[in-house]
Amino acid sequence: MTFTSVFRSLALLGLLCAGASLAAGEPAQRPRVGLVLGGGGARGAAHVGVLETLEKLHVPVDCVAGTSMGALAAGAFAAGRSPTEMREELAKADWNDMFQDNPSYSEINYRNKAISKRFMPGSETGVGSDGVAYRGGVVAGQKIKLFFNRLVNADLGERDIESLALPLSIVATDIGTGERVVYRDGSLTMAMRASMSVPGLLAPVNYRERKLVDGGLVDNLPISEVRERCLADVVIAVNVGSPLMKAEEVGSLFTVSAQMINILTEQNVNRSLALLQPNDIYIKPDLEGITAGDFQKSSETADRGRAAAEAVSARLQALAVSAEEYEAWAKRIAYVRPSPPPVDAVVIDRLKTVNPVAVERHLRVKPGDPIDDARVNQDMLRIYGDGWYESVDYSLINVRDRNILHVTPIEKSWGSDYLRFGVNLQTNFKQDSAYTLRAAYDKTWLNSLGGELLVVGEIGRTNQIGIDLYQPLDARQRYFMEGSLSYGQETIGFYEDDHKLADFEQTKGIASLGAGANVGQLGQVHAGWRQRWLEYDLTTGIPSFIFPERFEERSTGGYLALDFDQMDRLYFPTSGWSARFGYFNSPADDYSKLTAELRGAYALDDYVLNASFSYQGSLQGTLPIYDAGTLGGFHNLGGFAPNQLVGDDIRYFGLRAEKIIGRLPLGLRGDMRAGLALETAKVGRPYTETHRTGWLNSATLYLGGETPLGPVYLGYGQSDAGVSSVYLFIGTP
Repeated sequence: MTFTSVFRSLALLGLLCAGASLAAGEPAQRPRVGLVLGGGGARGAAHVGVLETLEKLHVPVDCVAGTSMGALAAGAFAAGRSPTEMREELAKADWNDMFQDNPSYSEINYRNKAISKRFMPGSETGVGSDGVAYRGGVVAGQKIKLFFNRLVNADLGERDIESLALPLSIVATDIGTGERVVYRDGSLTMAMRASMSVPGLLAPVNYRERKLVDGGLVDNLPISEVRERCLADVVIAVNVGSPLMKAEEVGSLFTVSAQMINILTEQNVNRSLALLQPNDIYIKPDLEGITAGDFQKSSETADRGRAAAEAVSARLQALAVSAEEYEAWAKRIAYVRPSPPPVDAVVIDRLKTVNPVAVERHLRVKPGDPIDDARVNQDMLRIYGDGWYESVDYSLINVRDRNILHVTPIEKSWGSDYLRFGVNLQTNFKQDSAYTLRAAYDKTWLNSLGGELLVVGEIGRTNQIGIDLYQPLDARQRYFMEGSLSYGQETIGFYEDDHKLADFEQTKGIASLGAGANVGQLGQVHAGWRQRWLEYDLTTGIPSFIFPERFEERSTGGYLALDFDQMDRLYFPTSGWSARFGYFNSPADDYSKLTAELRGAYALDDYVLNASFSYQGSLQGTLPIYDAGTLGGFHNLGGFAPNQLVGDDIRYFGLRAEKIIGRLPLGLRGDMRAGLALETAKVGRPYTETHRTGWLNSATLYLGGETPLGPVYLGYGQSDAGVSSVYLFIGTP
């Protein structure tokens, strides 16, 4: 038999077998399906609804690719999260909080709190021999990365893309070269975080010697990737991108930036759509009215995605398999979460300047303890809250049957010396208007214990310069010494019977030296010695017996201060409490001064209740005029002008009810509130407004909110004494 005869016989046998199979009704081989999930910010929640429909119809996929928010959905799906679990996680996530990197204000150490009160949030600028350097985005993405860890079950050990049962590709952009970067291996959470780094909002991610940003800039709908990755016969492409705004809608810097990104995205999406073939399935959910920032609408957005997928269910059904086959496929890609293993050792990586003990002080997990992701995440945020890091992350690695918790704090590339800025504008639209511009040079980690030098200058109503040296005495920074010098001038007004009598130029020098203890994250106890030199010179008005044309004062004594602050936010708290106590004793001047303040905040839905009490008085002698207590101004008996009431033995009670009426865009701190303040106070021994006795009452209506400049208030205060004031306040106190 010749070769040709053998070949013909085999071919005939093959045809007969194929015919027999078809005659027996055996199914043809299932086409390979590639799933593409595009970027679109919060609109990406629609992907969850599409995945729910695929699950309902029993449509398996052979590979998945995602960009930006699509990378989040694709990563979670490939990591074994079911669509139901993804919907639940997105619904309960607090995205407004997630775009605030720092932990709750109550979790920040006292030193960082003190600096935060004086300077604009986000004003920090690095300075060094190479000039100035800036952070890469409004949001560093600290909480976002920790959320990703939990979402893809990387909290019990890093998930590598190549180890996933479902082939996954994640697209990012190299901001240095403009190249499209596709990750098919490596850290799943790092790739997800890189793909979501919207320029300007989220800081770029340094990964594998590349600086990476949002993949939507180059490939927002990576259709070509699934063709290549799993040789997909059919592509299911889900486009959730934001449409271009109309010309009349583009006016602000924010909208111009957003439109530029949308233009780049739209152009590359159109190129990707041109690659679709007749048998591919294109899904574009109706997301009218849902913006890229509407994360709180995740359930509604998911529902719209499900509706869009159901609209093409007939075509999707052609890709379906039997219930048994789908169950086997789903079981293959599912992730079975193991019990949290015990930690055998803790290792801190990559520190150059910061003492590792400063990191260790925040870690509560000990060898032998099972890992608790919620507790570890809180520890990571406390470490980040020290203010020295770009990011803080962790991973659990098994080495020779030992579970090693690796903590990775990445020190700021623009540190450790900084410039900080603050601005303050306040007016009552009468004769009391003032502005102050503030700048500081902050040099951290002078030594291995974390010494810090802060030099501050101010111009405006207050012109002054100050130097503060803070030196911890142990590596855990429990104990410290602090010395400060300041010299400056300020205009001080004095009132009588609702009329300003005079303005004085106060020249003041202060020197202090003390020591104290940091009480965990609770606060600080501080004691020491203080020397003050004061001179007053009349600038406008008429001198009096109490306020002569020129006078000088000196005071020397010891002080004790306790400052505990457990408010959840600095300026507009929704929960927590604070307590402050101060005592100064000047034997040479035969007086002592006691100050005390208690505050509390409680929220119910969109309503916040704040209560406060304060006392200013003397336990020995009488407070001198230069150290007397004051009342008047916003949130300090609002019907009166700032510092209008001066005296000894001042008692104050305040109650504020606020309604949250709006929130600033993601990444820009805080919310906007409408409020009513009811206040009452009594001056036991007044130096001004002496004709008023008993309790003085005031009510203030106001609007306020936290902005990148600091808090902003506009309010109207009316007292029962017949005086009123309108207030505008912008900036840091």
